[in-house]
Amino acid sequence: MQDALPALVLNSEAIPRTLMSDTPPTPAFPASPASDEHLMLAFSKGSAESFNELFLRYKQPIYGFFRRRTADSNHAEELSQETFLVLLRAASRYEPRALFRTYLYDIAFKILRAHRRKAAFRATFFGHPKSIPDPAKQDATESGLWVRRAVEKLNAIDREILLLREFEQLSYAEIADLLELPVNTVRSRLFRARTALRNLLEPSAASAVSEAAQSAEPAASPAAAQAIPQKGIRL
Repeated sequence: MQDALPALVLNSEAIPRTLMSDTPPTPAFPASPASDEHLMLAFSKGSAESFNELFLRYKQPIYGFFRRRTADSNHAEELSQETFLVLLRAASRYEPRALFRTYLYDIAFKILRAHRRKAAFRATFFGHPKSIPDPAKQDATESGLWVRRAVEKLNAIDREILLLREFEQLSYAEIADLLELPVNTVRSRLFRARTALRNLLEPSAASAVSEAAQSAEPAASPAAAQAIPQKGIRL
């Protein structure tokens, strides 16, 4: 298996950094009609082309997964590459017991947790770096910044469920498998997360409209209020 894949070493040519962005992933429309599971089985038997196809389908969603959970875009790229490298190394042991993307996101979660443990260790024993990039600044728009700050205030599990559902667009069953939770728990906590996020965003929007109206001239107040962008994401 390893002898058949010398060209799949994940270097800068295999994973072009310029193609990575923080754009929320959308359902893929692959050039090949083969399912992810079929491609992974073919890859486990030595098909380099199958791996290339899987990489094209998932490189952007996996990068987006890490970008929304790390403060540094370089870390997101490194963790994305590590995810595909682990996938490559574990191919011979792959069994289609679940959807391929559930399998892939499970690898990504394990890598993310390891990254967080290392970061916590470094912070404890070596101190915090002088400057830590703010994930909220990934989006330059005011509404995007408010949404990110509101999401950060959610309970950790609720936040993860919300991100997996709204951005990674996973099903309830897939989220349940990844987080090892009952499906009904995923549903109830997602509802709670959406409600909490809505409550966090609505006061901010109302406050912004009020401040704009107060700071503007009386004649321009209605127009100023209408100019305030709507805050939030699809809930």
